[in-house]
Amino acid sequence: MSTNKLALLRYKTIDDCLKNRFRKWSLEDLIEKVSNALYEYEGITTGVSRRTVQADLQIMRSDRLGYNAPITVTDRKFYSYEDPAYSITKSPVNSADMDKMREIVSVLKQLNGFNYFDEMSDLIAKLENNVNKTVHKSKNYIQFDDNKNLKGIEHINPLYQAILNKTPLLIEYQSFRATKPSKEIYYPYLLKEHRNRWFLVTKCKTSTHLITLALDRIIEFHALGKELFVEYTGIDFDRYFNDLIGVTKSQRDRGQKVLLHFDKVHAPYVLTKPLHHSQQLINENENGAIVRIDVVLNFELEKEILGFGECVKVLSPRNLKSRIQKRLQDAAKQYQVE
Repeated sequence: MSTNKLALLRYKTIDDCLKNRFRKWSLEDLIEKVSNALYEYEGITTGVSRRTVQADLQIMRSDRLGYNAPITVTDRKFYSYEDPAYSITKSPVNSADMDKMREIVSVLKQLNGFNYFDEMSDLIAKLENNVNKTVHKSKNYIQFDDNKNLKGIEHINPLYQAILNKTPLLIEYQSFRATKPSKEIYYPYLLKEHRNRWFLVTKCKTSTHLITLALDRIIEFHALGKELFVEYTGIDFDRYFNDLIGVTKSQRDRGQKVLLHFDKVHAPYVLTKPLHHSQQLINENENGAIVRIDVVLNFELEKEILGFGECVKVLSPRNLKSRIQKRLQDAAKQYQVE
């Protein structure tokens, strides 16, 4: 086993601990966490020595790897980051790491023609572009839809690991409607992306229903390795969002037949870029086109329809038609002169 790989795992484990400000971390606590991580990810049963963890802390403090971590000791016993926003994962990538990344990109490009890697084409292209831009200080040659100010992106990998390893999480979360954050234990099941915003499909320990948490509303979370993980049965998560535009639904929601009429200007756009994979062309003439989609009636669907403004008319179902009509009328009132 590569020593560098093990060292990186130790640094990352220590980093995760010091970012957790819910508790104080003694050297013995860090040794225990690192030993558990080595066993969990590499099957190492001998643990880690006190001297090794002390040396790791010194390396993280130094500029040897470019971390310069602001690690402080309080009460001569407890370790923490002086800067609560610090993480070694935010440190710049060194030249050795960049060489490794270029090597990885090269391998991924060779595998890109295989069926298993078809869905990774854009990811590989984006990774190669970022590596080239960093190494050669060059401009972008490919641009993806991206929001540099989007919060919560840093949560994706640790949440993915929690799902993969079936690890319960203590999540501090504040929705847009809540006046203050709450802390609950959740069982994570699925990460879902919609229009460059990420969500976690999960279940709260105190509830029986699935809930979707926006990653940009997660304040902080921590793995609870000793907590029992509860699977969610009765749902195929690979198909859970098949009848949906967006992420908003409950287990009871089912797709409904939605008929939309688009005018002749926008009909070609919708026909070449379907609103949903269930879209069917019902009728097309000189006045436009009628399409059918089978989806759950939710906020994201309404937002999609409203985005076409006067160029689309909801034909059915009646409740969706009335809802869109009312929202357009309310919008028009915003521009009425008193």
